[in-house]
Amino acid sequence: MRLKPQQSGYLASKIAIDLVNSPFIKLLKNKDTIALKIQELIDENLKQERVLDEHVKEILEDNHDEIEFQHIDERQLFFMIKKKLAPEYNVIINYDDRYNDLSHKILDELYENYMIDYKVSDNKVKNVIFRAFKDFAKAYNEIDEIVYNKIMNMEKDYIPGTPEYELIYERLYEYELRKRGMI
Repeated sequence: MRLKPQQSGYLASKIAIDLVNSPFIKLLKNKDTIALKIQELIDENLKQERVLDEHVKEILEDNHDEIEFQHIDERQLFFMIKKKLAPEYNVIINYDDRYNDLSHKILDELYENYMIDYKVSDNKVKNVIFRAFKDFAKAYNEIDEIVYNKIMNMEKDYIPGTPEYELIYERLYEYELRKRGMI
C-alpha cells in the first residue's frame, strides 16, 4: 500500500501504540514524543519518493511529443522510469522491502536517541514496527471501504475529491482508527 502524506501521523501513532503495548520494550520518552519522531522518519521517506515522482514527471513532460507519437502508455512508462531512477533517490519501490527498511531506521533512531530500551534482539523489536506497517495497510483498505460506504449513504450527496468530501472522509477515517485503537 502506498502511503499518503496525511496518513503518516496515523501510522506513527499506530507504531507508537504497538511499542507501548509490547511487553519487551520499555519507553524512555512518552508515546507522543516517540510518535512525532516516527512521523518525521516516515515523512522524510515520503518526501524522497515525491522528489523522485516529480523528476519522472519532468522527464515525461520533456518527451511528451515522442510519447504521443509512439503511442506509449504513460503510466507504464512512468513506473518503468521510476523503477530505474529509484536507487539514485534512495527510494525502495517494493512496499514490503520499504517498510522493512523503514522499520530498521525507526528502531535505530528511537534506540540511539534514548527513546526506547529493550533486552531482546533488534529483530524482535523491528518486527513489532514492521507488523504495525502491515496491520495499518490491511486496516486502511477495510476502513476506506467503510468510510466510503458511510459517505455514500448520507442524505446529502458528496462528490469525492471536493474539500467537503475530504473533510468528512478524514473525520470518519479518524473515528474508525480510534474505534480500532490505532490512534
